[in-house]
Amino acid sequence: MTVPSKICVIIPAFNEENGVGKVIEEIPKHLVSEIIVVNNASTDNTEQVALQKGATVLREPVAGYGRACLKGIDYLRKSKTPPDIVIFLDADHSDYPEEMIKLIEPIQRDRVDLVIGSRALGTKERGSMTPQQIFGNWLATRLLKLFYGVKFTDLGPFRAIQFNKLIELNMQDKTYGWTVEMQLKAAKLGMACVEVPAGYRKRIGFSKISGTVKGTLLAGYKIITTIFRYL
Repeated sequence: MTVPSKICVIIPAFNEENGVGKVIEEIPKHLVSEIIVVNNASTDNTEQVALQKGATVLREPVAGYGRACLKGIDYLRKSKTPPDIVIFLDADHSDYPEEMIKLIEPIQRDRVDLVIGSRALGTKERGSMTPQQIFGNWLATRLLKLFYGVKFTDLGPFRAIQFNKLIELNMQDKTYGWTVEMQLKAAKLGMACVEVPAGYRKRIGFSKISGTVKGTLLAGYKIITTIFRYL
């Protein structure tokens, strides 16, 4: 397999001091040029742990998953040698970083634009996803098929995309609608998208979204409204 000149990883992180170090440790270092952790208004030692593990740390003081991702993208866009591929990965150790090679391969081999690591197609540890997460993914992916004609099984955060295509998407969402915005915009622009099976395990620590009724409702509302916004 021919490795592109530059592959970078963006990890948004809000109070993930117990998980982010393990995530960084398990990333295949021979594949990536830079690991970027975006400290998204953390009040714990997330930043210190990430620095100790060798990551580049950026600060986004305003909370919001999308804001953290946009901060990482802006950093890469301003770099002297932008990457060929960007991988997005959560900091809670629920994904398996070593599986990122499976996300990269379709881009390198088949010139696919966007690859989603699908938890629905992979093996999930019991209890790793709440019933409301599973239902939300089911509903959102069916709405994407109905309104945008694209078949996905998951809105999972573990994903890889060609950097020039990512810039073309002109991502805007600053909170919970980030993942679905990327997928629907890619569909609207006719980009080549595929899914690969991705394992999923119980996260380290407490989920700020699915772990609370308020977080679940807000995330669900934002995902649905994002789907309809771009029709």
